[in-house]
Amino acid sequence: MSAAAGVYPALNKPLAITMGDAAGIGPEIIAKGFAAEPALFAGCFVAGDAQAMRQASALAGRMPAWPVVELSDPAEALSAPPGCLPVFQIGAALGPVAYGQVSAAAGHFAGQCVQWAAHEALQGALAGLVTAPLHKLALSEAGPPFDSYPGHTEMLQALAAAHAGTRVDLMPVRMMLANPQLRVVLVSIHMALRQAIEAVTTARVLETILITDRALRAALGRAPRIAVAGLNPHAGEGGLFGSEDLDIIAPAIAQAQALGCNASGPWPPDTVFMQARASAQGPGFFDVVVAMYHDQGLIPVKYLGVEEGVNLTLGLPLVRTSPDHGTAFDIAGRGCADPASLICAVRMARQWALPQAAA
Repeated sequence: MSAAAGVYPALNKPLAITMGDAAGIGPEIIAKGFAAEPALFAGCFVAGDAQAMRQASALAGRMPAWPVVELSDPAEALSAPPGCLPVFQIGAALGPVAYGQVSAAAGHFAGQCVQWAAHEALQGALAGLVTAPLHKLALSEAGPPFDSYPGHTEMLQALAAAHAGTRVDLMPVRMMLANPQLRVVLVSIHMALRQAIEAVTTARVLETILITDRALRAALGRAPRIAVAGLNPHAGEGGLFGSEDLDIIAPAIAQAQALGCNASGPWPPDTVFMQARASAQGPGFFDVVVAMYHDQGLIPVKYLGVEEGVNLTLGLPLVRTSPDHGTAFDIAGRGCADPASLICAVRMARQWALPQAAA
């Protein structure tokens, strides 16, 4: 039987799911994910707080709630019995946290979970990690070192660079957002729009294309068809609406092509995502779109369905995925959070981890 039928190849290393901010929906969607797809979550464990996960299990609406099994070693997740939530306690117990409220304590604990899981993955002890949502303000209020990171991506990049003994700028990473219909990789992520436009340089666009090519070439087993979106309306219309597409983006594409990448563009950003979109009739014309800035790429992906969206960090020496949504403080604690995006993130992490493990 195939993975789609509910049978998955066994992991040879455990897969960590970091708990995220305890004041948000992270613990709840993790508990619901284990209950909804037990075969998919086999070999996974929660890097987090045992009591927070007990509370989340009860919140998930199971009668009785799934028991939390505290692991003394993450490797025990590979043999954890069905019908339980395996949790590896990160540091001291978190203590009570109010749902839907920014908490420096919750932000600090969430950061600790990511820090621990990244270290273990970089040491080769984990198949990868799936990160439940952080709250950026809580992370900022947590203080050093977490207040220096805008989010997961930047934190993981810094941790990977430190592990490799190199500078952060020599460990370039990119964010890929994917759902069953569309993959998008971003040239820049969390910065003001004015700064994001300034970040569109030939070197950075080329670097993004090369990172995308390496990652998807390994995943697909062939050279991916990479569409590069323009920056300006109609990709500049031959220079009428700005020169960046001709002077900055086009040279990066030409250099990527000379290095063996199947890249093309710059394509008008108002139509390229439709060309790349897969449908019931077949795959899109492109395997992935390189977008110039955060909202240009994320709006089409999220419009097609946040519930199936997955964030995957490319360029790291580890597998990392996450749901394509935030902490949802407005519904935290109500028991109504949808685990679909987390389930998709676990599925993608397994797909990307297993080829690496075989290699």
